[in-house]
Amino acid sequence: MIIAKDKVAGIHYTLRDSKGNVLDTSEGSDPLYYLHGANNLIPGMEEGLEGHCTGEHFQIDVSPEKGYGVSDPALLEEVPRKAFGGQEIEVGMQFETNEGQVITVTKVDPDFVTVDANHPLADQNLFFDVEIMEVREATEDELAHGHVHGHGGDH
Repeated sequence: MIIAKDKVAGIHYTLRDSKGNVLDTSEGSDPLYYLHGANNLIPGMEEGLEGHCTGEHFQIDVSPEKGYGVSDPALLEEVPRKAFGGQEIEVGMQFETNEGQVITVTKVDPDFVTVDANHPLADQNLFFDVEIMEVREATEDELAHGHVHGHGGDH
């Protein structure tokens, strides 16, 4: 069975940046299961997986436009330092907003903190080493809900 729309695939992957640094991996854990065509992965990853089958091992190169996007300058914001209370703030720190968005501190001044709401991997070419562990039919519930249920789809 090949990976196609409405199929469930289980993959092992290692994500590297352009310098070869490992950014994320499923090594040492269960495969990542997802419902293909339901926008559960970045577009370039889904496109790269399409048509492959169990047992294949290959690399997918994803451009920023098909990954986490190109930085939007409108997502940089100066926030009054007092909004952080008495907490020590340093460049590179990340916070989650009440809406679940991750922001990264890019500059700290005495009165203001500049934060960036762009995805931390925006502007980066991404390199995935992928091994297809399983491809199966999605259940009716998975199709209705748009995602895999439980480990490997178990209910």
